[in-house]
Amino acid sequence: MMLHRILPLLLVSLLATERLTGQSHAAERPNVLFIAVDDLRPELACYGKQHMHSPNIDRLAESGVLFERAYCMVPTCGASRASLMTGIRPARKRFVSYLAWAEKDAPGITTFNTQFKKNGYYTVSLGKIFHHPQDNAAGWSEPAWRPKGGRWYRRPENHELHVKRQKQGRRKRGPAWESADVPDNAYADGLLAERAIADLQRLKARKEPFFLAVGFFKPHLPFVAPKKYWDLYDHEKIQLPGNYHPPKNAPKESIHSSGELRAYAGIPAKGPVSDETARNLIHGYYACVSYTDAQIGKLLDELDRLKLSDNTIVVLWGDHGWNLGEHTLWCKHSCYETSMQIPLIVRAPGIAGGGRRAALIESIDLYPSLCELAGLPLPKHLQGRSFAALMNDPQAEWKQAAVGRFKNGDTIRTDTFRFTEYTNAKGRLISQMLYDHAVDPGENVNVAELRKRDTAELAKQLHATKGRAAK
Repeated sequence: MMLHRILPLLLVSLLATERLTGQSHAAERPNVLFIAVDDLRPELACYGKQHMHSPNIDRLAESGVLFERAYCMVPTCGASRASLMTGIRPARKRFVSYLAWAEKDAPGITTFNTQFKKNGYYTVSLGKIFHHPQDNAAGWSEPAWRPKGGRWYRRPENHELHVKRQKQGRRKRGPAWESADVPDNAYADGLLAERAIADLQRLKARKEPFFLAVGFFKPHLPFVAPKKYWDLYDHEKIQLPGNYHPPKNAPKESIHSSGELRAYAGIPAKGPVSDETARNLIHGYYACVSYTDAQIGKLLDELDRLKLSDNTIVVLWGDHGWNLGEHTLWCKHSCYETSMQIPLIVRAPGIAGGGRRAALIESIDLYPSLCELAGLPLPKHLQGRSFAALMNDPQAEWKQAAVGRFKNGDTIRTDTFRFTEYTNAKGRLISQMLYDHAVDPGENVNVAELRKRDTAELAKQLHATKGRAAK
């Protein structure tokens, strides 16, 4: 055969081999089940909160690695998620509020989902991943999906009250809690779990690996969950937090009015809620955590049933913490530990389960970590650091601080301290607070004025990180 005829045949053969090799390599890559939970603080049995009923997240922790000290970048949903999904730090004018868009605040940045899609993954978004489902739409292989048409409330009187109050103002809501004797799929997260299970079945049949992101809405307000989850807790045994008061010497900037909660019927426009209201809020939060835990269990069971567990990275993360009356605060929106700390559990093929890591993790570390665990290249813009080596070796060298912010407050968490400083729009210092977690894990006494040497050193460390974030 003449050479000019042989060469095209060789080229076709090489291209076919390359395609097959690429498909084979993609098939060997692990899938990713990326589970986000709105407003979930580490109020879980696997985090030592034995009063909680969270058996499914607990069993994920037993088969994965639990990070004991993980922190969000911004304690409000839109900003927190935008920072995590871009892998870059927030700043005074970037990732500020719950309405933040990743693509608007960080234009041109390759987001988490986009990086996986660009590298051969089929990417799917269910529920709440970005705050806005349209955010970074090109990074998903199909349009982001959320449950539609469902009521917030299943009791008719609560629904009617909600509709009536909505007519009075956009930020008016129905009751802050509801216990209705209904099945799981009467509320949005039950429907979300059903859709995720169907998608796992669908995605298994695809040739390429999948990145399935599932964002549960509860325990976000209102605390609505089927009655059976409320019944897991004895209302009479629910106690108010021991520090149901502001910290001693706390700057006024650190305490907010819990404005998010004030929108709900039965909550006073200002001032403290009654003790019984506080107990109902705490009870409702617990019930919603257990409700969401049950939905997560359904996903884990389906992974096992489909024989996908051995080749799927499972990640569970909260977008920020939540206050349950500590320091008189409800909701998030503060620089206290209760707003900043999040649960984080990662299970990856080939890494022994049941481990716990005390290292200080920032939520922007998730992006590079998942890329490394999946064998993907790391974009150059990332400001977090991969903790993949830390999963294998708890003694691996690691960072010494986690830094975050909210509005005019910048905060740093080290092994021993949480230090926060508040500044005005021109960067001028307004106030500071320092809590020594070695003796005051509840952050009840601000010692910034008494520990000036520690305050100065932590301020220096915080400013260095702020400078890098501004670039």
